[in-house]
Amino acid sequence: MNTKSEEIGQLLRERRRHLGISQIDFAKLAAVAVHTVSDIESGKGNPTLDVLLKVLDPLGLELSVKPREILPVTNASSNES
Repeated sequence: MNTKSEEIGQLLRERRRHLGISQIDFAKLAAVAVHTVSDIESGKGNPTLDVLLKVLDPLGLELSVKPREILPVTNASSNES
């Protein structure tokens, strides 16, 4: 089973390769070290938000945050008669 870091890394690697960019050139475009790109793509990296945004930009990707589905709250401890 892949971790979220591995899933994100795989997505970024596939996008970079689709665009025909080497890791070295990509690192220059993103203004990060080559080992940072390698670590992120392999799922070993734990980039800060700033680094993640720097990596997404040259790939034409963006970070999106959305709420999860909200489940109804039940009050199981209420024993009112």
